[in-house]
Amino acid sequence: MTTFFNGSTPGPIELPTTAYHHHDVESISELSSIYLQITRHDDTVPTAEKIRTVPSRPVINRNISTRTYPEGGTRAWLVVLGSFSGNMASFGFMATIGVFQEYLMTHQLSTQSESSIGWIFSLYVFLSFFGGLQIGPIFDVKGPKVLLICGTICLIAGILLMGISTAYWHFILSTGILCGAGTSLIFTPALASVGHFFLARRALATGIAAAGGAMGGIIFPLMLSVLFPRVGWAWATRILALIVGLLCVLSIVLVRANTVYSKRPTRGLAQYLPDLRILKRPSFAWTTAGVFFMEWGLFVPIAYIASFAVSTHAAPAGFAPVLVTVLNAGSVLGRFVPGLFADRVGRFNSMIVLLVLCGIAAVGLWVPATQMSAQNTVLPLTVAFAVLFGFASGANISLTPVCVGQLCSTGEYGRYYATCYTLVSFGTLTGIPIAGMLLKACDGGYLGVAVFTTVCYVFGTAAFVMARSKEVGWKLRGKDGKLVVF
Repeated sequence: MTTFFNGSTPGPIELPTTAYHHHDVESISELSSIYLQITRHDDTVPTAEKIRTVPSRPVINRNISTRTYPEGGTRAWLVVLGSFSGNMASFGFMATIGVFQEYLMTHQLSTQSESSIGWIFSLYVFLSFFGGLQIGPIFDVKGPKVLLICGTICLIAGILLMGISTAYWHFILSTGILCGAGTSLIFTPALASVGHFFLARRALATGIAAAGGAMGGIIFPLMLSVLFPRVGWAWATRILALIVGLLCVLSIVLVRANTVYSKRPTRGLAQYLPDLRILKRPSFAWTTAGVFFMEWGLFVPIAYIASFAVSTHAAPAGFAPVLVTVLNAGSVLGRFVPGLFADRVGRFNSMIVLLVLCGIAAVGLWVPATQMSAQNTVLPLTVAFAVLFGFASGANISLTPVCVGQLCSTGEYGRYYATCYTLVSFGTLTGIPIAGMLLKACDGGYLGVAVFTTVCYVFGTAAFVMARSKEVGWKLRGKDGKLVVF
């Protein structure tokens, strides 16, 4: 028997063992989730009847042994370091797309429209997340090592081929497809492995690991802004490929899973595929919708803030990469700092606050900047937006895996993450091109782009609020007056 104390009843409620063995419970957090589902039913229904009506969930991978969470120690923190390194290579490259886009618009692809060039990078971002369709479930069954090796090969090959690309379709293949596949193969297992070693401190550990991407987003744009005029596009990308390769090797060496994998899987093809049935769970469906809108708007400022500064003459062309660096510098803090309090005040609570902050940054700073012409006004507003949005949006990357992981057992995490980002990836595919079309519709003005970003974050915030309400209700505080931590 397992006992829970319910504040609404005078004594403990006991759960028969069979009630949770049916669900393949791996942790107290999952058992608590089942209990919450029971207590949300009609109080007039007997407890035993409530237990029988708990909705079943997809069976976890039985090839994975029962897992314990070290919550620290040398091995666990080395995995965080390896994940930091892998994210610095993959997400760092992703955070640099604004610099690449601005350069290509004035050099190799100067005859193409901004919307057409945007499709290159939207395809890249799309494949980076859509790859979770296969990668997440494979990670659940096989672990991270092979995935990281394949991702390293793809990403390095894509960057090297970028250096010799001259035509539009060259960049589609090298940047969009190869780099997109490589990024997905690296960051998915790198982030997921951290969750194998941390539960109570998962938001903090994931935030530290995800901060690697923002760190790459600081270093790579500054490095490229120096290398482009000195050694040219080809050698600049080769140097970038070398650094990315070294970071990926470190990730391959350090990242591992905290489990033992069977050599003979018993579930066949099903273990490698997402499970859309889990979208029947309202909280997960709303979370997926929230991440969709969040990612839909996230990459628009990353891709267009540099070209905005140049086109409005708010800053010289040489300062454009610095703006990307400023945004990513804010993101370093945004990925790390929320992890310090998210485990205590709630992962969903923290995400909602930071999504609101993203929307405020867009509507309060970027929208006004698009309507002003004085350089001494536009540039400060743009820099302030880059700092504030960079900080708030940093949690978009670091807290999303933690929020998804809070809705499932660790053994199911790869499948939940893959299902979520399979759908979210379609938003990343269209976000940047839509911004390009809005730019054209506004005759080169960026008001439509800034408003689009704002609207995305409004809907994203609303969806996360709904997801939270489906798990713990609408109240911010419990009967004891304390914050409802979720």
